[in-house]
Amino acid sequence: MSLKKLSIMNVDVRGKRVLMRVDFNVPMKDGKCTNPQRIVAAVPTIKLVLDKGAKSVVLMSHMGRPDGQPNMKYSLQQIVKDVEKELEKPITFLKDCVGPEVEAACKDPTPGTVFLLENLRFHVEEEGKGLDATGNKVKADSGKVEEFSKSLTALGDIYVNDAFGTAHRAHASMVGCKLPQRAAGLLLNKELEYFAKALESPTRPFLAILGGAKVTDKIQLINNMLDKVDELIIGGGMAFTFLKVLNNMKIGKSLFDEAGAKTVPQIMEKAKAKGVKVHLPSDFITGDKFAEDAKVGTATIESGIEDNLMGLDCGPTSSKEFADVISRAKTIIWNGPAGVFEWSNFANGTKAVMDAVVAATSKGAITIIGGGDTATCCAKWNTESKSRAAGRQSSTWRVGAFRRLSQVLPLPPSKLNIFFLVNYLAQSQFSVP
Repeated sequence: MSLKKLSIMNVDVRGKRVLMRVDFNVPMKDGKCTNPQRIVAAVPTIKLVLDKGAKSVVLMSHMGRPDGQPNMKYSLQQIVKDVEKELEKPITFLKDCVGPEVEAACKDPTPGTVFLLENLRFHVEEEGKGLDATGNKVKADSGKVEEFSKSLTALGDIYVNDAFGTAHRAHASMVGCKLPQRAAGLLLNKELEYFAKALESPTRPFLAILGGAKVTDKIQLINNMLDKVDELIIGGGMAFTFLKVLNNMKIGKSLFDEAGAKTVPQIMEKAKAKGVKVHLPSDFITGDKFAEDAKVGTATIESGIEDNLMGLDCGPTSSKEFADVISRAKTIIWNGPAGVFEWSNFANGTKAVMDAVVAATSKGAITIIGGGDTATCCAKWNTESKSRAAGRQSSTWRVGAFRRLSQVLPLPPSKLNIFFLVNYLAQSQFSVP
């Protein structure tokens, strides 16, 4: 499965200003970069476009979590010398990433100029949310987000995404730059090719872990998974729909997808025909209401869940059973949490799945984590980097949302027919004209 059409290798950049999203979120201590690996990883793409005659390269990145407020602790000015050292040429640092002064500086630069913009996340518009000056949570105004994106777009003629580590985030610098030519950098393309090959001929056993509330929301994904995987774990709220249909289990006030329930028999029949082992939770953590302070209880398939209670997480027995399944997998796709992980009383099931996935990855499994909630799980327990092992033995790609792939890259939608996850998603969403 080739991704060459998406590569900057195939784009004519001569005389053009290249706006490049990189990941310079490097570790810092006392204002010094302690590991320049992410800078080193971006250098080949930067040098390539310069060697191909680009008029300028405008590098944009985030660092840390300043929450939409300028914070010199996270200023990219601190790494200017590191970038110059790895690139082996001087660069021009701009003290903001948007606005008239930045646009003027980048409008007609001296050929061969490399700019480094200030931290994108100094503006709340980059992430769409953050904190105000008093520490209160705020959401960015949609109009200002559009203005922010337009100002970034004005800095280049061609957009290049080489920020593999942030490709899962639907932030303004990732999805808002609407330049007519957009391409993957060498680093991003290398990772896409790697996963394309891995999923075209996956190392088996191949496991999918699917959570979420409704069966109807995941029906196309489930059906596509059944054509590919050896085993399937179904958790989250939709597990109760399966259990009620298949086991006539009492589920109390737990989530029940009436429309999705009609598809359960067909799903199980297809799984049987394809030889796919389907794993469902066997015990549960319950609450008397959908709230963080709910009274906690337990239940099993045999006991059922009382009428006044609801299942909000899988129990310890299920967690152990799922961990055993995960431990033998060599290729893993995980989309959706096992429970209401935002509340500590109902987070253990998701945490156990995550720990098992991290352990499997460290032993050589290829794991692909999709969905905003699932990525949030990793961020909550600080495992985004732990699930990405060194070298080529194992690797994890976190995508923000499977259904936003055409935006998240962002690359020409007509070329997504060669993107490796198309095999697993609803084909109609990525049809080729």
